[in-house]
Amino acid sequence: MADKQPESLSIGRIAKLAGVGVDTIRFYERRGLLNQPDRTDAGYPKYSAEVVSLLEFIRRAKALGFSLEEITSLLQLQDHGGPKASVKDITHRKLSEIDTKIDDLQRMRKVLHQLNNDCSGTGDINGCPIIEALSEDSVAKPSTTQPTKISRRSRS
Repeated sequence: MADKQPESLSIGRIAKLAGVGVDTIRFYERRGLLNQPDRTDAGYPKYSAEVVSLLEFIRRAKALGFSLEEITSLLQLQDHGGPKASVKDITHRKLSEIDTKIDDLQRMRKVLHQLNNDCSGTGDINGCPIIEALSEDSVAKPSTTQPTKISRRSRS
């Protein structure tokens, strides 16, 4: 019996199986996350079924917030048998980044809740505590100095 050749799949079929767009596959090829595929005699790319698993790995890593650069590092570690400590280090840095973002979002949420509570939601815009707070520097960042008013440009 002859050796069975691995099934080659078109870029469209691979995209559908992996749940990504054709342009995404091409982008990953340009960025080096995917190797350039072999080509048929007619010049069409042909992909192995393993590419689907690789695309799913990339999609899951992106869903967890890893950047393409970090995903590239993870794939290189996987491909070359890198140490678990390196994978853990990348993950630890991502967790720290996420914790910082969460802290920032919680601060923003607290400020917005306070501004929302301060506003009656009725009457003229003059004296609106939300608009006044957004016109001060102190909302965007903590400050030890007096907030300064931001001048508006004319709407001509």
